[in-house]
Amino acid sequence: MTDLAGFWRHTPRLTVLAVAVLLITGGLMALASERAYREERAGDVEVQARILAATVTAALSFNDRTAAGEYVAALSASPEFEAAGVYDGNGAMFATHTAGGMQPMLAFAEPPGRHFDGGHLTVTVPVMQDGRAIGSVSLRTQVEPFARRAERYVGMALLLAMTVLIVLVLGAAQAALARANRDLAERARDLSTANEALNAEIAEREKVEAALRQSQKMEAMGQLTGGIAHDFNNLLQALAGCLQLVGRRAKEPSIQPLLETGQQAIDRGAKLVQQLMAFARRQTLRPEPMDVRDRLLGMADLLTRAIRADITLETELEPGLWPVEVDPTQFELAILNLAVNARDAMPEGGQLHITARNRPAGDAGIEGDLVQVTVSDTGTGMEPEVKARVFEPFFTTKEVGKGSGLGLAQVYGFTRQSSGRVEIDSAPGRGTAVSLFLPRTAKPVAAPAAERALDTGCGGDRHLLLVEDDPIVGSMVAAALEEIGYAVLRAANAEEALGLLTDGDLRIDILFSDVVMPGPMNGVDLAHAARRLRPGLPVVLTTGYSEDVARIEGVRVLPKPYRVGALAELLDAVLAAEGDLTLTR
Repeated sequence: MTDLAGFWRHTPRLTVLAVAVLLITGGLMALASERAYREERAGDVEVQARILAATVTAALSFNDRTAAGEYVAALSASPEFEAAGVYDGNGAMFATHTAGGMQPMLAFAEPPGRHFDGGHLTVTVPVMQDGRAIGSVSLRTQVEPFARRAERYVGMALLLAMTVLIVLVLGAAQAALARANRDLAERARDLSTANEALNAEIAEREKVEAALRQSQKMEAMGQLTGGIAHDFNNLLQALAGCLQLVGRRAKEPSIQPLLETGQQAIDRGAKLVQQLMAFARRQTLRPEPMDVRDRLLGMADLLTRAIRADITLETELEPGLWPVEVDPTQFELAILNLAVNARDAMPEGGQLHITARNRPAGDAGIEGDLVQVTVSDTGTGMEPEVKARVFEPFFTTKEVGKGSGLGLAQVYGFTRQSSGRVEIDSAPGRGTAVSLFLPRTAKPVAAPAAERALDTGCGGDRHLLLVEDDPIVGSMVAAALEEIGYAVLRAANAEEALGLLTDGDLRIDILFSDVVMPGPMNGVDLAHAARRLRPGLPVVLTTGYSEDVARIEGVRVLPKPYRVGALAELLDAVLAAEGDLTLTR
């Protein structure tokens, strides 16, 4: 201390000025470093936000909140993000994810840009499609507290000042050198720690990217299979209608077995289409509150017939199972598909175990109350590369002719469309367990209703406008309706149908139209336009898709391919309740 006091007494003013200049330079360097840190940090987060924005483009475009939620939830694998949000074109929340203990994102989107708020950084970027913004994505992360960075900057300035002091105060040179060595060692340790953290972050990022790639692949395959199923539905509809018309006219008894065989082939094709549509999440579901325990117990005989005698079926159902709101038919089909797969995986016999239990929120990180249904076997199990592809449509390890590869695809699509998820646990030699996680519902389970006999329908003196762009399907349906007794007017598209509807002298008692048609107007648009032109006109729609129809309340469903009797019954019901707009598939 005595040496330092003497230094300040005898140091020329020029030296003091040099020290001041160095301190000012250090401050400027600190400001530059602060600006560079903020830019670099914001740039890294913006890259992640733009990746997420590109990923959720399809989900926003198709209004698929489930897929968007999965993309956002995938960010949970990276601990650096506090919260993430996807917003629609109106700025309203579309999907969000918040890390444990963190504040959620705002309900409405912030303007695009970088927003620093204390120790937090929020980056918002638009989601672009065809050159226009259809929504936005926001990511929030923590930044290093300014106080801590300021300590480093002050240290830098002091280090510069001490360098001058070391040069001027020769007596303190040795102490300054020791201090510099200690700082160097500390920085080396910090560098080693930072390198380990960087490697861990790279590994986590690779996991997230792999999950995103898998999700994108499944989404693309869903779109492809959905389109194939739609075209296949039209072919099956034409074949089914033709067979039914031939059956009405055929008098030769020997023809009936051939017609029945053809109808069975069509029914098998329709089942395959339903499985394809389930995977693509375009299958029309009829969800209703359902008692899982009663449904599984009622399937016991069916499952026993589906498996072999050398396989033992065991069920373990927890008392007081919560109800779930799903399509009972699709639920039974999913369980049956899992049972058949388990049977084929146990060629020498074994055990098929079906369990169901409640999984309350918070149990092992579960969000929301769920009911878990697990179908497990003691079979051969799966290799990791097979396990990674089991939910892909048409993927199968069975011999040719022994499997379509659509069973697990139907299970995957059904659970996703029911707002649930499916998990698989398998390894070679220790069997396979597939678990369905279905959300609990607060709605009461209704008593089963008695089935109503199918009427053949009677058109009477009714005039029907048929709108169908497929000429084969249109001809078949028109012939079937005319045979029932309807006077049929035909149109190939919505514009042609509107021309007929605007003719006030033309009698039209009911409109029957496909939904998916070429041109600017689809069946739903035509239905609204028809009701404006002719208030109270009954309308029935049919299609292989559900997206357009599902947005309208009071939807009734008649999926393709349908039987003539079912169509006749629906038309009679709509005409009986004239004035109600009925939309069916």
